[in-house]
Amino acid sequence: MKNCKNMNEIIKAENNRKKNIRIYIATLLAVQMLVLPMSGCALAAGSSSASGTSNSAASVVTLANDEETAVSTTGKSSGSGLSADELFTERDLAQNPDLSEAKDLTLKSGKNTTISKAGVYHITGSAEGSTIIVDAGDEDKAQIVLDGVTITNSDAPCIYVKNADKVFVTLTGDNSLSVTGTFTADGDTKTDGVIFSKDDITLNGTGSLTVSSTDNGIVGKDDLKITGGTYKITAASKAIEANDSIRIADGTFTIKAGTDGLHAENDDDDTLGYIYIGGGSFSMNVGDDGIHGTSVVQIDGGSFSISGAECIEGTYIKINDGTFDLSSWDDGINAAKKSNSYTPTVEINGGNIKITMSAGDTDGIDSNGNIIVNGGTISVTGNSTFDYDGTAQFNGGTIYVNGQQVTEIPNQMMGGRGGMGGNMGGQGGMNGGRGNMGGQGGNGGRMGGRRG
Repeated sequence: MKNCKNMNEIIKAENNRKKNIRIYIATLLAVQMLVLPMSGCALAAGSSSASGTSNSAASVVTLANDEETAVSTTGKSSGSGLSADELFTERDLAQNPDLSEAKDLTLKSGKNTTISKAGVYHITGSAEGSTIIVDAGDEDKAQIVLDGVTITNSDAPCIYVKNADKVFVTLTGDNSLSVTGTFTADGDTKTDGVIFSKDDITLNGTGSLTVSSTDNGIVGKDDLKITGGTYKITAASKAIEANDSIRIADGTFTIKAGTDGLHAENDDDDTLGYIYIGGGSFSMNVGDDGIHGTSVVQIDGGSFSISGAECIEGTYIKINDGTFDLSSWDDGINAAKKSNSYTPTVEINGGNIKITMSAGDTDGIDSNGNIIVNGGTISVTGNSTFDYDGTAQFNGGTIYVNGQQVTEIPNQMMGGRGGMGGNMGGQGGMNGGRGNMGGQGGNGGRMGGRRG
């Protein structure tokens, strides 16, 4: 009875936590709607400020505990944002599993392994044509401990979470999961990931996981968390994908993806589909976006080497810390209106950011709304280094444009001012993707539509 009581308390706490995350998202939206117009009043559209303090009455939004949300408005905008303390549970962050009461399971080729109730499952062995299936109760938490596991399938996920409250995949030793052919749907469910979960899933541990996929690598239809482990993911489409959120506390990631490296998107609720990264090491070579969050992308730390069409994309992008080496052939960092719930904004409060742009119709940091720089070191090399449609605030930090330090944020909007020297452009062209008239002279001239 005592264990049942403890489990019920855990379930209640987790449900409260998820509820408060949704409250936080709504609160952030409400505060932002108040803050951004005030900051815009202090600056003319397209202008920038080099003052040492923020012009905005920024907010500090935190989740105090599982029972309430505490909100205050003070200080700089760097104070607001997602809180790591509320995004991960103690069990999410526990890298060494408790195997004292674990059930040992050995994989067999041609046979699925089904987990139907809560518990810890220690899994070993190699198999072909075999899926680890979790089909448990709505309040069941199952922990799968992969210990030197290898699974190769032709058309089905290697791990498939059909139903559970939450599943933990904990890595020990070296593990490898691959799907080599075309995924087959499970009834109405399009299973399109080597690890495919219809419910909350957390990956952690001290081991490694190699994932190879003809479609997506790791897919979560709810919240997907990673707090530890070493991952090598090769996917024809997205490497890591989730509906509600991707939350990463730590880990080492080597990613090669045909489209996006990390992708969070919720078609039914555009306040969700957010990405939080608190740390880790990321090496990405992708065909489209390195990090793509439909609503909010917040990065509090980590090391990032990303080569892609757009390295970081979201509606509200907030960088508080981290080291970034970004190589792009479209936009290095792009705040586009992917969500109607947020004003497109790039907010940089710290970190060391290096962006190298390919020639052509490209932007180092592009915002369909505002750019706010409160700190950090930013170095952008390219023809068009900054482009924004709203306002720019340069409140602190250091910015280099094509190797030269600047005291204001340049703007390529209207095709008028070049990255350095503000060369005026001619009159031709149409920046079709956003409807801005383009110029052809100077560094600012651009032709054709943009994806935004």
